[in-house]
Amino acid sequence: MARVVVVGAGAGGLAVAMRLARRRHDVLVLEAADEVGGKLGWVEHEGFGFDTGPSLVTLPAVYRDLFLKTGKKLEACLDLVPLETAARYRFADGTVLDLPAGSRGALRRALDDALGAGAGDQWIRLLERGSRIWDLSRGPFLTSPLRGLRTLLPLARRRRDLATIAPTTSLRRLGEQLLEHPHLRTMLDRYATYSGSDPRRAPAALASTAFVEQAFGSWYVRGGLRRLALAMAGRVEALGGEVRCGAAVEEVLVEGGRAAGVRLVGGEEVAADVVVMAGDAAALYGVGTGGRALLPPGRVRRRGARRLRLAEPSASGFVLLLALSGRTPDLQHHTVLFPADYDAEFDALSGTGRHRGAPVPVEDPTVYVSAPDDPATRPDEDSEAWFVLVNAPRHRPGAPREGVDWDAVGDDGVPLAERYADHVLDVMAQRGLDVRDRVLWRGVRTPADLERLTGSVGGSIYGSSSNGARAAFLRPANATALPGLYCVGGSSHPGGGLPLVGLSAEVVAGLVGDA
Repeated sequence: MARVVVVGAGAGGLAVAMRLARRRHDVLVLEAADEVGGKLGWVEHEGFGFDTGPSLVTLPAVYRDLFLKTGKKLEACLDLVPLETAARYRFADGTVLDLPAGSRGALRRALDDALGAGAGDQWIRLLERGSRIWDLSRGPFLTSPLRGLRTLLPLARRRRDLATIAPTTSLRRLGEQLLEHPHLRTMLDRYATYSGSDPRRAPAALASTAFVEQAFGSWYVRGGLRRLALAMAGRVEALGGEVRCGAAVEEVLVEGGRAAGVRLVGGEEVAADVVVMAGDAAALYGVGTGGRALLPPGRVRRRGARRLRLAEPSASGFVLLLALSGRTPDLQHHTVLFPADYDAEFDALSGTGRHRGAPVPVEDPTVYVSAPDDPATRPDEDSEAWFVLVNAPRHRPGAPREGVDWDAVGDDGVPLAERYADHVLDVMAQRGLDVRDRVLWRGVRTPADLERLTGSVGGSIYGSSSNGARAAFLRPANATALPGLYCVGGSSHPGGGLPLVGLSAEVVAGLVGDA
């Protein structure tokens, strides 16, 4: 039996703790915040409840496997319900599309009805390509430790397979090749934002995300997704592990050339045979942290930092939590309001185009609204709780070429966060969702808040972005160069989002092995 310390009680940390506790290791999870969940956050206000991170589960098989392999069925711990409609899309020209979840026949009909005959066949053709990419990439890229560019060698020997994944083709270019209708291309572009990326630079392989979402459905946890984190923490403890909140780690201890435990803020040292970093890998190596790092100075830290600096951080998000009076007729669980110029949004996020190297808040952003019809999220039947998200540059005070100072206050004394919150509400009104006179309470969360609450450097939601053909190979590996130290979660291999985080935990548990 090994003594294992897991740093962070987000989905990745809790999932790997479950698996290692099941393997009879002595597991301790240390979480800086006062509650578990990480980005699976939850906010309550006068009877209203809001998920502040993921709002649905895709590829639920990952978590069904996690719970089953650790002794309990997922459905015995959670009320997981499928959505009939994955999302309602509203385009700038007024077109409305309700995208069915799970059924290809219903999908084809909905697309043809909304966008014209043939649109359904175009999207199904894209999904078929995504299915082939998923089948080819799942083993070498998602469920195994990454072995650098050697991962591509088996595919390189099969030219047809390599052409299917098209590692040098962007998601935008794939859409131009397969999709004729501009709204379908816009829909495909959005899948790049699932990893905080730019579709003009993200790889065509992200088409597999569209396939996964359609093939395996979109699922909601009744009571909010925070209940997934609570269920996972409960399983860790039921398996003999321990979860300690309010325990911030400030250093990974190294002795004899290997990880030997951690030091907490306040000086307490916790010895360990294995340390699993489940927080932002940038904080581990000290990239973008003003020189602070969890690893002590040395070759391992320099090597990891050098590699991570080659990767492009993901974008962040600006969030409104809206407690609303009244009910919205025909409201879907998810609504996406697209702008007229999607490229202008990506230019603003990256500081390209007319922005000349300085990222700025998006003037005309895509607006994502999550409004579950769940009594647990509202005080009565005549109210609604909305989570509103727009893509946003990272929080980088003093570094305007890298992001925005989201704590800034204007010359008129109005904080940037409040001014931009008003702007987002105005944009929603212009696109047909005007709730300004229904707001009972408004909570605002900026990338700066995300950094403070979750430890993600700059508020990067997914750690590294998927921008560029080499992006997957620059993401921190699960096994670090320091023996006994591993990385798990959205900032390490294979990437961000609940499904990939769950797969990351499976990979790390396999690397650590049995007791």
